[in-house]
Amino acid sequence: MIYHVNANSLPFGDGSAKKPFRTIQEAADAALPGDEVLVHPGVYREWVKPRRAGTPSRRIIYRSAVKGAAVITGAESIKNWSRGDGGVWTVSIPNSMFTDRNPFTTPVSGDWLIPSQCSHTGDVYLDGKSMYEASGPEGVLSPAESPASWEPEFSTYTWFAQLSEDGTCTEIMANFHDLDPNDRDVEISVRKHCFWPADTGVGYITVCGFRICKAATQWAPPTAYQEGMIGPNWSKGWIIEDCDISESECSGISLGKYFQPANDNKWLKQKFKDGTQTERDCICQARSEGWTRDNVGSHTVRRCEIHHCGQTGIVGHLGGVFSVIEDNHIHHINNKQNLSGAEIGGIKMHAAIDVVFRRNHIHHCTRGLWLDWQAQGTRVTGNLFHDNALPFPYLMRSEALGGYGEDIFVEVSHGPTLIDNNLLLSVRSLRLATQGCAFVHNLIAGSISAVGRGVENGSLSLPSPRYTPYHAPHSTDIAGFMSILHGDMRFYNNVFVQQKVDPFLVKSMEDLKDDPWDEGNVVNGLHVFDFCPEDEEWLSKFEGYCGMGSPASDRYYVPLPVWAAGNVYFNGARPWRAEQGSREDVSHPVSLSLTERGDGWYLETDIGELLSSFNCEQISTATLGEAFEPEQRFEAPDGSDIVFDRDFFSRPRGCSTLPGPFCDTQWDGLMVDPAAL
Repeated sequence: MIYHVNANSLPFGDGSAKKPFRTIQEAADAALPGDEVLVHPGVYREWVKPRRAGTPSRRIIYRSAVKGAAVITGAESIKNWSRGDGGVWTVSIPNSMFTDRNPFTTPVSGDWLIPSQCSHTGDVYLDGKSMYEASGPEGVLSPAESPASWEPEFSTYTWFAQLSEDGTCTEIMANFHDLDPNDRDVEISVRKHCFWPADTGVGYITVCGFRICKAATQWAPPTAYQEGMIGPNWSKGWIIEDCDISESECSGISLGKYFQPANDNKWLKQKFKDGTQTERDCICQARSEGWTRDNVGSHTVRRCEIHHCGQTGIVGHLGGVFSVIEDNHIHHINNKQNLSGAEIGGIKMHAAIDVVFRRNHIHHCTRGLWLDWQAQGTRVTGNLFHDNALPFPYLMRSEALGGYGEDIFVEVSHGPTLIDNNLLLSVRSLRLATQGCAFVHNLIAGSISAVGRGVENGSLSLPSPRYTPYHAPHSTDIAGFMSILHGDMRFYNNVFVQQKVDPFLVKSMEDLKDDPWDEGNVVNGLHVFDFCPEDEEWLSKFEGYCGMGSPASDRYYVPLPVWAAGNVYFNGARPWRAEQGSREDVSHPVSLSLTERGDGWYLETDIGELLSSFNCEQISTATLGEAFEPEQRFEAPDGSDIVFDRDFFSRPRGCSTLPGPFCDTQWDGLMVDPAAL
């Protein structure tokens, strides 16, 4: 059955084409497995709570009749502003407008948040764009530009909110400069979700073609109930496709963790166990309470544009397992820089077990993709990453040091994590405080950092290794816990290019060389793995030992081997000390840039023409072996072998295999925007 919804219809409709429902919630209350909810153009100011689950063969589908024309928003329009002095206006909002919590009195808080300023989950929007919260009235009366913002000029459009004296209203003052808010589109966020089941286990839902925006979401660390504007709330088999998702205070889409009352932000609330221990507790509790392939995960997020959210475009812990995230355009995340902490990125995914990230375009985010803990069976393939860092002028300020950003960060995971056929073009491409990864046929134009670091937990004088879980292959079953030994890395058929780095940044990163979390490396190449042994060197440490009763030795705790072959290095990028069968080209300086044109992003480079004489071996699952700790192969989620015989565009490589992401030498002028392709 098809239920029709039209925001402009008369009330008390029956969902038919002639008498449509007025709200999506009315249709959600009626929809049964196999039904479709067709939503006509309009603005729907509601939190849609799907009541019933579909089934694998009879999904419940919510579809915008015209792509992008049905808007589900967590905001309400505000028109009764009173003029003050100097561009400042005020309004008083009755607290009855806030149905679940008052977002203007709810601070953004949670584990791993670094509260550099007081931020609340509520926001004020001018013509669809979130303004900047001030810490007090003075920040509205005399606003100053934020040097950390990607748009410092707009950062002077500020607001401040407080309760009225009698506590019945929320009073907002805002600086609109020379604009009259009563003549503009001004809204405030009032709801914490836009499309989110009130109960867990409401699976097999499809959400297609909506604009979803402006919700007052809370900070979403892995040890908390992870809120998003839209998400499955701990269920299975959702499809979110062809949606435009923007202006969440924290996260746009959440594929994350359910509510664990006794273990929700426990590090923040009780302080006695460190965050990594409470996270281990969360994982074990979830496994005992039904975290399995049968109940959770296997979602698809595809062809969405996700942008201008404060914390993440997509966030998830545990609930995103076995999912596919493909063909999305994710950009401008955390660009206001009003939120800071360890859970920020275009995508921040914990426990991305058997998750495939493919053909996404991720750019202008503080960090592109952050795979934290249990990136086991994870594959990142055919994606375009660029301009993922703090805003560049801010990087030149000393207070920005220690928070830099990169395309991909893999942290304290045992793998196997497979990263292939990607374009990694930011000044820093990879941050690898981890082990058990394979990199095949990538173009890596930024440096690799944090190798051999970032796996302790910050103790001053005592050992504090971060023990993280690994799993039975293709399962949530926990096989064990272990600290990170480093190494266990494979690099085959990649192209490394050293980019120009601002001299001030080079000097500043040098000052970080002894930092235990990130040494600030800006020199590209695999030289950062020089401390890791060759395979034979590592194996020799075990010769003559028979296990129990053998003399004491460090052999079980030394770094693991590295394997590297078929790579090419340009412009001073430096290879691993023991690399075989690769080439370091010091004779041909190369150019490399990415240009945005009207129809997409184009690669401009002379690299391809220098690769014609350099063939390399075809790589497959058999070449890569298995990740050390989980003893799992670098294979597809269904356990089948992968042969890297197709390139970034899925073109066959043929009998002549070239290094890098493309099957031929025609690199210059390629349109490489996955969203446009």
